[in-house]
Amino acid sequence: MTPAGTQSNGPSKNERREAAREQARIHREQLRKKERRTRLIWQGGGVLSVVLVVALIVWISLGNQKVTGGGPTNMASDGFKVSLVNGEIKPVLNAAQPATAAPIPNEQATPDKVANIVIYVDYLCPICGQFEKTNAPTIDAWLKKGFATLEVHPIAILTNQSLGTKYSLRAANAMACVAALSPDNAYAYNKSLFENQPEEGTDGLKNSKLTELASAAGASGSAVADCIDKGTYQDWVVAATTRATGSQLPQAPDGTKVTGTPTVIVNGQPYKLTQAGLTDPADFTAFVTKVVSAATPTATEAPTATPTATP
Repeated sequence: MTPAGTQSNGPSKNERREAAREQARIHREQLRKKERRTRLIWQGGGVLSVVLVVALIVWISLGNQKVTGGGPTNMASDGFKVSLVNGEIKPVLNAAQPATAAPIPNEQATPDKVANIVIYVDYLCPICGQFEKTNAPTIDAWLKKGFATLEVHPIAILTNQSLGTKYSLRAANAMACVAALSPDNAYAYNKSLFENQPEEGTDGLKNSKLTELASAAGASGSAVADCIDKGTYQDWVVAATTRATGSQLPQAPDGTKVTGTPTVIVNGQPYKLTQAGLTDPADFTAFVTKVVSAATPTATEAPTATPTATP
């Protein structure tokens, strides 16, 4: 207590305590913001760019991991591909490559008649999940009509965004396990991983849940479960992620690399993801129609699939 007739020379003990608490709160908020730096960055004109500082992310997420072993079968391109075969959506089968081997591009369908869609995804990426929710029903309808092929490349650039559980890495490994051991069910499993996508900044799904989802998608059996639990293809995921973020993508124009997810390429042309592309399937349909010069999904031919709450 300040004696009567005198003035305090500084803040009181309570005021100092409150100031310290406020500084601590500000520091905690700064840390939280730092952890969210891989979020979207809005650029001029309303264009949404899913930008990551790739060198930093790869160093944090994948650095200091020694790459050994082999890659999965049916993913020689670093992705798994499906197309319409005799009225069914079937996978493209191919032999396994060493984990460090350069990807072998899949043969592309006639580009003036079919949309060859290639997507690089991280299963923890919320924008990948939103793109899937909005556009998967349309892509699925195109696949069933033979208007499109689909090649999905699972990578892990958000491995450090799941409270130490490395969910991105584990989920991409699980996808590789299914593609290798139960390829007919890989397309369904890819859908399921997005339908059950955890939020960024959480623990993600446990391996037991990843196995359960694989079984529900038709990829059951101890071999798939062991592959997921042991992380059989995690080294390959590390190598494939490094290739995608550091090298020219074989399906795209010179110099194109993955700088964020999703990275979408149609017949060699990168799709510039916009706000509309995350909420309205007409945006991606318009891009595909423009890219494919002949028997594309046109105004009269295009599938009319409408996105629902879940793809």
